[in-house]
Amino acid sequence: MSHEKVRLTIATALFLSAFGSLARAGQEPPKLELVSVEKVWDRAPHNAFTDLVRFRNHWYLGFREGKSHGVAGAGVVRLLRSADGKDWQSVAVLDYKPGWDARDAKLNVAPDGRLMLNTAVAPLKSIHERQSLVWFSPDGEDWTDGPHAIGETNWWLWGVCVHPGGKVYGAGYGPTTTHPRTARLYRGADGIAYKTLVPTFTSDPETNETAILFRKDGSAVALVRQDTGEERSLVGTASGDYTKWTFKALDKRVGGPELIELPDGTLLACTRLHAPAVRTSLSWIDPEAGRIVELLKLPSGGDTSYPGLVWHEGLLWVSYYSSHEGRTSIYLAKVRVVPAGR
Repeated sequence: MSHEKVRLTIATALFLSAFGSLARAGQEPPKLELVSVEKVWDRAPHNAFTDLVRFRNHWYLGFREGKSHGVAGAGVVRLLRSADGKDWQSVAVLDYKPGWDARDAKLNVAPDGRLMLNTAVAPLKSIHERQSLVWFSPDGEDWTDGPHAIGETNWWLWGVCVHPGGKVYGAGYGPTTTHPRTARLYRGADGIAYKTLVPTFTSDPETNETAILFRKDGSAVALVRQDTGEERSLVGTASGDYTKWTFKALDKRVGGPELIELPDGTLLACTRLHAPAVRTSLSWIDPEAGRIVELLKLPSGGDTSYPGLVWHEGLLWVSYYSSHEGRTSIYLAKVRVVPAGR
């Protein structure tokens, strides 16, 4: 075993040991420290809706380039790659066809080992319509396998997650052309063909963007945005075949949610928060208790959120976008996690 691997093994063991009491107690959140934040990209009038993944020992960061936050002009999805998280090169621009606007970028490693990028497109002539799409790439550069139309028309397959067992789950919401809207859960084998697994997540109105996470113990968690104007969102849990969910209300209104489970089992969310001012923040979540605690406000404000989360070599890497410096731009933050009581 190399010295580097020994150091990593020892560091991991110390990290898990330090978190042991927190994981067993399950009561107090950790502390988060911002290590660094860098602007990665600002070349389009509006750069937004990010995701981040590690693939073949490289970082991939996807996001939308457009004219504004809403459907206005033909937006595209741009993909950047970096070996070290510092120097980034554009490796792909994914477009649908003239007269359509691409929306959020969602990155995963597909069950067959390829890089998978999900988005949805809206026709400029009917801006509330949506068609979900997926592309696949063996190397991050060749995206000729796609776009494939997936899911139900006008049901935005917004959050996609690959289960450790190989199935692909997608959280969608709609109908996008009418109100009220609701969230539902889909399942498929290849990231293209999906069947509806749970037609309606909750009985609450105006639920939409949903982050799905499969935990190490086999259970699942869903963080659901709710647009009623109140300081409220939903967190759900399920196990077994993931057809029966229990939801609890959270006392914060979230947008663009993303979830990650740390090595010790701690559950963190990164979202837009609204009160008293709009920002992108990292929060601790206890889904069983229906508790959310804001831990760290990232440098952000105004038009912001839609993060990607990756745990890598003892740090939490966070991609997100924000307009706090003027033009909506793409940022990359590194965050240190400090156990409670330290």
